[in-house]
Amino acid sequence: MSFRISLSGMNAASADLNITSNNIANANTSGFKQSRAEFADVFAVSAYGLASNAVGAGARLQRVAQQFGQGNVDFTGKSLDMALSGQGFFTLSGNGAMSYSRAGNFGADREGYVVNPAGQRLQVFLPNADGNGFDTGRMGDLRLATGDSPPLATGEVEVGLNLPGNATAPTLTPFDANDPSTYNHTTSLTVYDSLGAPHSQSMYFVKTANPNEWQLHTQIDGNDVGAAQTLQYSATGALTLPATGNIALPAYTPPGGAAPMAVSLQLGTSTQYGNAFGVSALVQDGHATGRLSTIEVSPEGVVNARYSNGESIALGQVALTNFANPQGLQPVGDNGWAETYASGDARRGAAGTSEFGLVQGGALEASNVDLTEQLVNMITAQRNFQANAQMIQTQDQITQTVINLR
Repeated sequence: MSFRISLSGMNAASADLNITSNNIANANTSGFKQSRAEFADVFAVSAYGLASNAVGAGARLQRVAQQFGQGNVDFTGKSLDMALSGQGFFTLSGNGAMSYSRAGNFGADREGYVVNPAGQRLQVFLPNADGNGFDTGRMGDLRLATGDSPPLATGEVEVGLNLPGNATAPTLTPFDANDPSTYNHTTSLTVYDSLGAPHSQSMYFVKTANPNEWQLHTQIDGNDVGAAQTLQYSATGALTLPATGNIALPAYTPPGGAAPMAVSLQLGTSTQYGNAFGVSALVQDGHATGRLSTIEVSPEGVVNARYSNGESIALGQVALTNFANPQGLQPVGDNGWAETYASGDARRGAAGTSEFGLVQGGALEASNVDLTEQLVNMITAQRNFQANAQMIQTQDQITQTVINLR
């Protein structure tokens, strides 16, 4: 009996050493969570129960418990690296089989899907049809947009400027864009057609003989767009005509097959003060074709694709999963765990809500293994193994003494 008790102790100490060894081996594994050996004593129980003077029958490994403490967040600068600060797991799909991980070392495969090194695809909540928010009831694979961002034709130009109140009408009254003596001031900006081609839009301001009145001439690529528009200002310098501050220019058909450009000028903030011409704002709402430049991940897990034309498209929101009992999860390798009956049902949500932590883009969560602690555990397990081995040696000596009795 004593031999078996000591043998169980040696087996327990050996298991403890194996677990410690595994922890140390994964000290540099991203998202790894250390394990702890939990032991239980053993008593032989008969059909009539346990006697009050029963001696224990040794020890056994009861459970290898995962320790889901937070690991350090190390910044990598890689756009698809993600770290979780707080509770939750990344949700992954491998051929339809769901697994969960704290390791956020993701990359893109040849089809543009965001995957971990094992090829499992990161799951996200997909954008709503109207582009506002995300549908937390609809989950799918995160796929990077590899195509270009479509162009947007300019529809509105905000013109913020000040015309000098002391200006006088030009001497020559026929307007000619090539003759600066026929206008007082000019400014220009770049606008875009429906194919993303840029065009130069110029605006010429001509003071009339009437007090506080100006004529606005607009050209695109040197071509007149409609007739001159009248601007009227009050005695205090505020725009009074047009009353809405909006001028809808006639459609201009650009070369190259693009749709006619219908540009509206917003002049409501323009003024007539002092004696200096100044432009404070020239903002248009169109843009050219854009190429994918960067991927950004917000703390809420929203993955945005940013393009060279300044546009940003939300591709999805990282779907996080938590469990009532994370220690009940089953390790499946490759830094992943699988749901079990003991873990409870998967509860999904977005970062920063309820019980879920935040996502840090361009970073990885390091292993939570404390090497100093593991080395102490190793020494302790080694001493336990040696002590049980010594017990076997002692029992052997006692047995030999009995055998030698005459």
